[in-house]
Amino acid sequence: MNVADITRLRLANQHLVGPRLEKPNDVVAKLGAVQAQDYAGAKWAVAQRTLGAVDATVEQALIDGSIIRTHVLRPTWHFVAPADIRWMLALTAPRVHAAIAFQTRWLDFDKASFRLSGRALSRALQGGTALTRAELSQVLAQAGLAVTGEQRLGNLLMHAELEGIVCSGARRGKQFTYALLDERAPVTAPVERDEALLRLTNIYFATRGPATPADFAWWSGLTVADAKKGVDLAASSLEHAIVDGRTYWFARSAPSPGSASPTAHLLPNFDEYYVAYRDRSALGQRLKKSGVDVRNDKSLANIIVVDGQLVGTWNRTFKKDALVVEASLLTPVNRAERKAMAAAAKKYGEFLEIPVELLM
Repeated sequence: MNVADITRLRLANQHLVGPRLEKPNDVVAKLGAVQAQDYAGAKWAVAQRTLGAVDATVEQALIDGSIIRTHVLRPTWHFVAPADIRWMLALTAPRVHAAIAFQTRWLDFDKASFRLSGRALSRALQGGTALTRAELSQVLAQAGLAVTGEQRLGNLLMHAELEGIVCSGARRGKQFTYALLDERAPVTAPVERDEALLRLTNIYFATRGPATPADFAWWSGLTVADAKKGVDLAASSLEHAIVDGRTYWFARSAPSPGSASPTAHLLPNFDEYYVAYRDRSALGQRLKKSGVDVRNDKSLANIIVVDGQLVGTWNRTFKKDALVVEASLLTPVNRAERKAMAAAAKKYGEFLEIPVELLM
């Protein structure tokens, strides 16, 4: 195995090449969690891995609750399958609580504050009610909690998410809402911690591998020690290879990466192909000569990859009846690669159901 093999296998494992999955919720269940603070981008990330999905298809999955949006793994939003949310929260929420503990202390919240907010939210949302952040701010204020400012409200709501009280509800127009998790996801039996760690480890390396334990720790929000323990627990279902002195793990049943070339993808901000790894150097081999280090470059948002390699970034501008996608290339591309990029832009237009023009 070499670095090129790593990126080709990741494309296949993440269903960016090869067979797409049937429904948006199949994608989320397969990937375990999809980073989703950029809501529009996260829907495009799911659709690229789904057969024939448009924006409305993914939105409907979030409306009907077959995909849930909440805080899990790290202190940020993710799409998660209802069947997985409880054991994932039990495994990762303590680490997220620890990550935001300083903010919680600075805001002067304590256990009594969270008990009060939890009771108020549960009462207000029962019976299938879904409320916006502004409405929940009023609910909490009436309960005696000072929620002036987004930080105070956000901290209380995130705590309620991490405790499994609330999650996303159906959007009201363009406004996000919250609903009770018990009414959006089936109550499942508790999972022992080692079993949950084994599940998350298998999900990660089956869909993000080849990857290192340090990559897994970054993505999951768990400690490196837990990540290594997870690899030990899952050893019978994993293989490994050493590339440039690093040990990469992947599922024994990894799909064939395929031979079609070139392939191009316009990936959204925080796409799992980019954000799921602590070390992102594998996808930056073509950029080495340009002096661009992508291992930890947070400035790279919407990215263009050709055959799994980063070649540039893109942004979009809506006009009256069309969409303009402008590519900013960081390395030269040939005619066949430009054609593949044009095809990728066309797919994005089909997802949004609007004509698209690609500028590069």
